[in-house]
Amino acid sequence: MTSGIDHENTALIGEAALWLATTPKQSRPRPAIVDIKERFGLTALEAIQAIREADLIKARAS
Repeated sequence: MTSGIDHENTALIGEAALWLATTPKQSRPRPAIVDIKERFGLTALEAIQAIREADLIKARAS
């Protein structure tokens, strides 16, 4: 059984998470999933993982 996440893309997920956590919402006019998928070449599942990681990054920064 697999998680559905390509573990070769783990670094890209981390990059996407960092970008999302550090880019203000007003600088991201499109929905986060759409933007992350296109900008980083991730699947929808990987984009969701990046959003989760971005939330953790932001929580640690507060």
